[in-house]
Amino acid sequence: MRPKPQSPMNIKLILLCAFFLLLLLFITKSTFSSSSSSSSSSSQLQNPLSTNSTETPDDNIQIQDQAETNNSPNTNCPTTTPPSPLTETCTKTPPSLANALVHYATTNITPQQTVKEISVSLRVLAQKSPCNFLVFGLGYDSLMWSALNHGGRTLFLEEDKSWINQIKEKFPTLESYHVEYDTKVNEADELMNAVGSDEECRVVTDPRFSKCRLALKGFPSEVYDVEWDLIMVDAPTGYHEAAPGRMTAIYTAGLMARNRESGETDVFVHDVDRVVEDKFSKAFLCEGYLKEQEGRIRHFVVPSHRTRSARPFCPS
Repeated sequence: MRPKPQSPMNIKLILLCAFFLLLLLFITKSTFSSSSSSSSSSSQLQNPLSTNSTETPDDNIQIQDQAETNNSPNTNCPTTTPPSPLTETCTKTPPSLANALVHYATTNITPQQTVKEISVSLRVLAQKSPCNFLVFGLGYDSLMWSALNHGGRTLFLEEDKSWINQIKEKFPTLESYHVEYDTKVNEADELMNAVGSDEECRVVTDPRFSKCRLALKGFPSEVYDVEWDLIMVDAPTGYHEAAPGRMTAIYTAGLMARNRESGETDVFVHDVDRVVEDKFSKAFLCEGYLKEQEGRIRHFVVPSHRTRSARPFCPS
């Protein structure tokens, strides 16, 4: 969903920029520490005197100097005189992170999720990335999600074709697809009543072959063929009666999670302060799978149902 513009240079922008800067410092520090540890281990292997308990501080200095002399510089990195540890390790900011830093530092529009809400999925990404991350919606936070999943695959599904074209012109590396929805928010109650007693909506299968009215079948094939580790439902539009609403997106996200070969999927639903997101996430992602709620976002952990065929659709 294309978010609404927000007020310029607000507190969220400041906090978000600070977060990315801290993340960059962490990556640089971790790489430098790893390089220092490797140099120390290399010194001990090159000179057996390093294991001698009777050596003097002067001996250690000589051993370290000899190791630094013998180590050849990385030919892919620029050389300096004298050599610098930072240039020897050739630490570079990942392109996705660099683009995100520049974008959020120079724009007056910030993601609609609050810092606390973003932190819910950030904690999961910190454990699982690089991973497969499916996002319903292409918005002002898309570059951030791609950066946080650096090295993984982050795919966005968007209903507004013109918005996709705008984003692709600015950020061509983001992977996104145009999708269509055939529901309306004002049909939500009817859909809930119709599928509530429909056993076909409790059958775990590939959404393309599901007989449930809520299953989305028109996505590109790679959306169904990939096992997604994280799914974020922040689209389609759902804030007015004629909008598509997120009924089918929520159901399909849960079906994909249950239909994976093994393991579990972290599913996030935003805007749960609204009736549709509240009711449908509880019904089809299940309150028993709810792990956390922060503000307007809910985090569900949905296990594979293919590993246990007798597992109920929702835990009791």
